[in-house]
Amino acid sequence: MSLLKKIFITATILMIILVQQVQAQELNCSVQISAQRIQGSNRQVFQTMQKAVYEFMNNTVWTNHVYSYSERIDCNILINLTEQLSADGFRGTIQVMSRRPIYNTTYNTTMLNFVDNNFQFRYVEFQPLEFDPTSHRSNLISVLSYYAYLILGFDYDSFSPYGGTEMFEMCERIVSNAQNAPEPGWKPYDGSRNHNRYWLVNNILNREYSNVRDFIYRYHIDGLDHLESRTTESRTGMVEYLRFLQDVYRKRPDPFMYYLTIVLEAKKEELINIFTEAFPEEKSRVVQILAEIDPANKSDYEKIQQ
Repeated sequence: MSLLKKIFITATILMIILVQQVQAQELNCSVQISAQRIQGSNRQVFQTMQKAVYEFMNNTVWTNHVYSYSERIDCNILINLTEQLSADGFRGTIQVMSRRPIYNTTYNTTMLNFVDNNFQFRYVEFQPLEFDPTSHRSNLISVLSYYAYLILGFDYDSFSPYGGTEMFEMCERIVSNAQNAPEPGWKPYDGSRNHNRYWLVNNILNREYSNVRDFIYRYHIDGLDHLESRTTESRTGMVEYLRFLQDVYRKRPDPFMYYLTIVLEAKKEELINIFTEAFPEEKSRVVQILAEIDPANKSDYEKIQQ
């Protein structure tokens, strides 16, 4: 074999390995850490922390599925630190946002956009962040991993019926591993109104909430993905898909229904924009449903009819 041919084969193998590594990454996650409310500390640690979280979210292989570079899920993590509890202990909030592209358009729909207020963790500068699905190594690792799988689960559910179950089961495993953790957010009684990580994944995997997952699939696949090409038919279908959420709301599997709240928070503005252009009868039906299942935002939904 000639030297030139050996070089070519070696280069090809290296290229294949490189492509496989790129394809393995599922998330395209931007990370921002704000520590403006923490005074008199080493500011460099927050830059190091941001870099570490960014690399953890984007370089960890979360699944065994193959992703191309363009298929990665766009998401954002915003950590707002409000208090330094010790040399390496912090308290604050974490905002989780993710988006999904809509077929044959440049539009990206919001899948998640909410804030977790029960975020407390320890961070030692330059200590590596490595996810272990069998144990709770640190609260920072567990919280980030939980939300990585939550982002994946919501995305998968929007492309196939109950497609995110495997990801949500990983969230459930992370919750189980963290039951002895001193930090809040993992136990049934943490936080107020059952708004914590325990109840969110509990709701998602509870069969009584299956209609919410049905809504996510049908709303995206049969609704948004065809809204550009079949506007009237897709919008009419969306009205019927909202009845899935109405059914869950009326059955009230639990008093607070955190999962339903998260979905409505992500879709509120989009629903208003879509149905502002609908026929009068559709507007009336949509406002009636949304005002019932999300009464706190009734005045916002009424803008659809203005």
